[in-house]
Amino acid sequence: MTSRERWYLAVTHQQADRIPIADVQWETTVARWHREGLPEDQSPHSYFGYEWANQGADLSFQLPRETLEETETYRIIRDEFGATTRVFVGQESVPELLDYSITTRERWEEHKPLLAWNDRRVDWEGGLASNRALRDQGLWVSYAAGFGFDRIQRFAGTERVLIAMKEDPAWVRDMMTTIGETLITGLEEMLARGFRFDGAFIWNDQAYRNGPFFSPACYREFEFPVQQRLCDVFHSHGMRVIMHTDGDVRPFLPMYIEAGFDCLQPCEVKAGMDLRELKRDYGDRLAFMGGIDVRAMAHPDPRVIEHEVAAKIPVAKVGGGYIYHSDHSVPDNVSFAQYCRVMELVAHYGRF
Repeated sequence: MTSRERWYLAVTHQQADRIPIADVQWETTVARWHREGLPEDQSPHSYFGYEWANQGADLSFQLPRETLEETETYRIIRDEFGATTRVFVGQESVPELLDYSITTRERWEEHKPLLAWNDRRVDWEGGLASNRALRDQGLWVSYAAGFGFDRIQRFAGTERVLIAMKEDPAWVRDMMTTIGETLITGLEEMLARGFRFDGAFIWNDQAYRNGPFFSPACYREFEFPVQQRLCDVFHSHGMRVIMHTDGDVRPFLPMYIEAGFDCLQPCEVKAGMDLRELKRDYGDRLAFMGGIDVRAMAHPDPRVIEHEVAAKIPVAKVGGGYIYHSDHSVPDNVSFAQYCRVMELVAHYGRF
């Protein structure tokens, strides 16, 4: 059975020989693992046999990326969205957002034409060759892109977008719709010129540890129409849709299902997203990817991660509908030996 076949069965709620596996690590984690035994010529993806790959287009404003300041501890960068961020050197963290390109509706209207499609958004030669090679390996290949609230707050700022939902909803709807249509254009251009995708992996962080950034009513008004259109387009091309969002999004789950999402990732444990409860309440309509606590992986007592995997994967895998992934990216307090043990446990409990 190929990884693609295994993955398809999982997202369509069917059992395979075992659950599919995938994960992602911090760069500092990978550097640590290379020091601790991961072969220098291998990535975690190749060493552990992760079964998916993501490709996409540059859907940014395509502004020049510039380093504005550099010290021994940080770099200040103006990125392709025109946002200014501080990135800390030698440590993994969320970049500190310092300034934004879109501060008014007028600024949005000025920048909006920069989202028009052009051929520079895809590496056509290298990307197509990579797409064919990945599919020849039997991997599940996803069209990957960011959209919605998460993408908009990247260039306009979280508080500004939340306030605009109340004070200028037409502006927010225009940004949401424009970003969604840009994403669709990228997909259709790539498909038309030879790319083949099994699914879509789209990210849109809508929550934090204590709940969503905005109400279900706001989700229904601003996010839902665009998400439903995206899912309809993906499904029209035979693609299954994985939605990535961190935090506690339980109030949104019925609308995710209504919009047409096939799978939710990463099911963040510290935000209250318990894989067993999610499977019980929504497992007949939504597949899940993730939900294994990275804090348990790092615990010095190996029984903690053993209990974490043994308690969750046997429940989540019943009838299909589950893909192994950590509940977030794996941090650098997880040793190579500890993660190897995680993979052993996943292999044992993930068999059907």
